[in-house]
Amino acid sequence: MAYIEPSEFVTKMVDSGEQKVFMSTKDTFIRAYMAGAILGLAAVFAITVAVKTGSLLVGSVLFPVGFIMLYLMKFDLLTGVFTLVPLALLDKRPGVTGKSVMRNWGLVFLGNFAGALTTAFMVSFILTYGYATDGGAIAAKVSTIGESRTLGYQEHGLGGWITIFIRGMLCNWMVSMGVVGAMISTSAGAKMAAMWMPVMLFFFMGFEHSIVNMFLFPFSMIMGGEFTVYDYLLWNELPTVLGNLAGGLLFVGLPLYYTHVRTSPAREIAK
Repeated sequence: MAYIEPSEFVTKMVDSGEQKVFMSTKDTFIRAYMAGAILGLAAVFAITVAVKTGSLLVGSVLFPVGFIMLYLMKFDLLTGVFTLVPLALLDKRPGVTGKSVMRNWGLVFLGNFAGALTTAFMVSFILTYGYATDGGAIAAKVSTIGESRTLGYQEHGLGGWITIFIRGMLCNWMVSMGVVGAMISTSAGAKMAAMWMPVMLFFFMGFEHSIVNMFLFPFSMIMGGEFTVYDYLLWNELPTVLGNLAGGLLFVGLPLYYTHVRTSPAREIAK
């Protein structure tokens, strides 16, 4: 299980960011769509496990299977491109501009949302036999989550909004560690282990992940959650996206880049 030194894998991070900028519109959107769909399925899987076992920890331990599947297939999450793509701009790679970075983020956002929404409708349909019956314990749990993580934050005003933002930062700090973890070894097993740990942590701690929320909140609304699209966007998705961007870039991308690629001269020992 060969370990790759940070000076090597951080260069791979920059290369990956550059490659994503120049990927075709079709490939970018499809990869993002599949990532959103798989992560949504992983979220409902983890919630189902937690409800049936009565243990959030068990659900959290199993949630990373979705993250691992999508990254082994090289599908893209918005949280990952938030961390990787700006590095290509900072490194002044030819042709990488602020506009091309925003294009990539926009396409990945749309693809992730479309994929997550597809899974939300599919899962809600099978739970209710075509919306003919009650969704049961899973639907009730998800509805509660949706309400508490929109209206619950709204009750605290600005403090609630900032709380979501910080939870978004903490989330993508961990998720981006998982993205980087996939680059530290050439072994599939080592990649999985490195991705598993931080993703399990973010899920158990209830940090806010913009793509998980793209599935969770539409699903919650379909299942009877009493909040609006406006509530979801203002009191969850917007601060979560901004927090994810800040956390991944400030706590993972930039520290690694500035200490392993654009390093400062070593100090001389005083004689």
